[in-house]
Amino acid sequence: MGRIYSGVNEFTVPKLTNPNSDTYINECKKYIEQIKQFAKKNGKGAEAGKEISFPVGDGKAIYIVLSLKPIKLIHLDIYDCWNFPYINRLTAKDIKEKIKQQEKINKLFKE
Repeated sequence: MGRIYSGVNEFTVPKLTNPNSDTYINECKKYIEQIKQFAKKNGKGAEAGKEISFPVGDGKAIYIVLSLKPIKLIHLDIYDCWNFPYINRLTAKDIKEKIKQQEKINKLFKE
């Protein structure tokens, strides 16, 4: 079982005023990028700083990888603040597969 951190003290979680406003969405994007850079700088392994997400309810649970040995993830308390109920059951292999899956989806929709 790994560790799940709730954000990073150095960065302020965007305040939800209107979830559909461009301001809030842009603040969330900036926050995600800050956490990714923090994880790349302070984490371990090639996966540090990678984003993974899981569909939950009417949204998604978002995590940034800090390391896989041992598993350390940063949960992002943004948008609907969902948590993935099985996050503690994931193995390093599961997380690597999820990263690859999401990178393929991102590439597909970028084109």
